Parts: sequence; C-alpha cells; structure tokens
Amino acid sequence: MDTGPDAVEALGNLGLTEYEARCFIALNRVEQATAKEISQLSDVPRSRVYDTVDKLHKRGLVDVQQSDPRQYRAVSKEQAFEKLRSSFDENVEEADAALEGVGSAETQEQKGTWSIADAEHIEDRILTLFENADDRIHYLVADGSVVTETILEGLSEAADRGVTVIAEVPSESLRDRIEEHAPGADVRVIPDLVESNTVVDKWPGQLVMGDQQSVLASGLETGDGPWSKRETAVWSHGYDHGFAAWIRELLDDRLTES
Repeated sequence: MDTGPDAVEALGNLGLTEYEARCFIALNRVEQATAKEISQLSDVPRSRVYDTVDKLHKRGLVDVQQSDPRQYRAVSKEQAFEKLRSSFDENVEEADAALEGVGSAETQEQKGTWSIADAEHIEDRILTLFENADDRIHYLVADGSVVTETILEGLSEAADRGVTVIAEVPSESLRDRIEEHAPGADVRVIPDLVESNTVVDKWPGQLVMGDQQSVLASGLETGDGPWSKRETAVWSHGYDHGFAAWIRELLDDRLTES
C-alpha cells in the first residue's frame, strides 16, 4: 500500500528511518493496529515491524496496548512533532557541546580567499568582520539594495565600541541611513560608484575591509525572479595576503585622493 513518499521523506528529514516513517504513517491512517495490520498498511516486512514500532514507542511516537495480539496506535501529530522537535534540539545541543570539546587547533584555516554564494551567509560574514574590528572599518557600497538594517546595526555597534567607520556610498539617502545608525561615521557620497560597467551581467555590490586585513567583496547578478538579484562574494583574512594587500592600497588611495 502507498505510504506517501513525500511524507516518508519529510519524516526522514526529521530523523526517522524509512521503516519508522512508514510504520508511523500507517498508524496515522487508523485508530490502532496490530503488527500484521501495520505490515499490510506500510509494506514493511512483519518481522521488522516489531523492532521498528518498539523504537517509535521509545521515541514517544507510538503507544502500546498490552493485549493479545498487541495493539499499537500513533500519538497525535502535535505530540509527535513536539517530541521530534525536542529530540532535534537536544541533538543540536549535544553536537554543539561535542564540537566545543574538540577545541580550536592553531591552524591557518582562515588564510586564503574563500567564496560565498548565499546572501545570508554574506551578511553573517560582514557582521563577523564588524565584530572583530578593533581600529577601523572601511565600507564601500556600489548597490544600496545590499545594505540591510542588520548590517547598519552592526556598523552602529562597531562605532559604539570606538571603531572608526569610513563609508563610501552612492546616494545621499544611504548616507543618511548610515549616519542615523552611526552618527560618528565618516560617510562620503560618491555618485560614480553606481556607474560601473557590468561584467558578464554582474556588477559590484559592497566592499568591506576591517583593520586593513579582513576583506569581503561582493557582486550582484540578476536572480531567477523578476527584479530579483543574487549576491555572491569572496573574502579573506590576513594582513600579508595578496588580496587584502591590494584592497588596502586601493582604499587608502581613495582616502588620500578625496
């Protein structure tokens, strides 16, 4: 009998094995069932139903009636998802604790240039760069659409710590937004930032340098939907890294010329 491949896959994503998912789905179709009936409903071999349902019972997803023959019933969907959510959260906490216990090796894992293909990850990396800055942040924006409120809040927090914030933006409206969040920032309006030619249908997004050693540069391209954009980026860390050295010189030259 069809047990719903989508449902099986969805439950699998929550940590159930295929047999566990099939048995649980089967029990959701009836009020209660014997192992034989579960096998018929789920296409799980009867010899495997007993241990599979026993595991579901230990997970708190199935109740067992001690009768002859033994009867099984699924708990409500609300109870089941709460159990699965709790189990997932516990597993995440255990994994986090285990990784903390591993410790941090003294490696050079952050050296080199790394690519990022997700806007949320880009934002997280920029915020990390802001948080780690002790002296100066140079923030250059070519496309104002990439500047989120979260990024502005990160700039504000850096400025509050005494970090010097220098920003170059293409419009007065973006300058006003930055100055509202970081009143002490040195914000310069450079209209020609938006006059860059596209390269293979891509154009500049934002460039960040922290303490003259951590660098992130992003570009934009047309997304899948109408008027949508997709942001990608590269970043590096290290004062002596070639990418950082070039960006440092170029940004310092801009400050000297302005």
